[in-house]
Amino acid sequence: MEEKDNITQMFEDLREHFDTEATPAGHEMRFLDKLAQAQGTAVTQKPKRQLWKPLSIAASIAILVAAGLLFTMQPQSTDEQLAETAPEVSNTKNYYAGLIEREIAKLETEATPETRQVIDDALAQLENLEKDYEKLEQDLLDEGNPKLLLSAMITNFQTRIDLLENVMEQIEEIKMYNKLNDESDII
Repeated sequence: MEEKDNITQMFEDLREHFDTEATPAGHEMRFLDKLAQAQGTAVTQKPKRQLWKPLSIAASIAILVAAGLLFTMQPQSTDEQLAETAPEVSNTKNYYAGLIEREIAKLETEATPETRQVIDDALAQLENLEKDYEKLEQDLLDEGNPKLLLSAMITNFQTRIDLLENVMEQIEEIKMYNKLNDESDII
């Protein structure tokens, strides 16, 4: 402990002799030049200022900000926009979509080689009607005439349901025709 006090006392006595001033600008370069001359080597060049570190940090921050904006600014889907602007349209769409899906499932269970063409044609027509419906949705979002567009959207769904019912009737007729042909072949 006494030795520690002696060292502390020595530093206290020498405190006023410590060099506490900052080195002047360019001191390191002058020192390296003198060292190079003493060793007989070429004079060193001044180190180039390295801008890549601050620039890389700035670029990283810019990328993070841009990525954050992309994730937070993603546009809403048409369904989400419709649910916000006209919730009754969204509810109606869900109702009719459920009916249509059930009818399509019925069609698929009735698929045979004889009915496949009729079913495929109906599915193609349904796809076209779906594209038309999407255009109507977009028009509604773009502030078109809401009454007219809502009427057109409901008519689109009813047309799809009518189409599916007609296809089911055609399938029943094909089945009846095949059944009658099978019975006449037996006689």
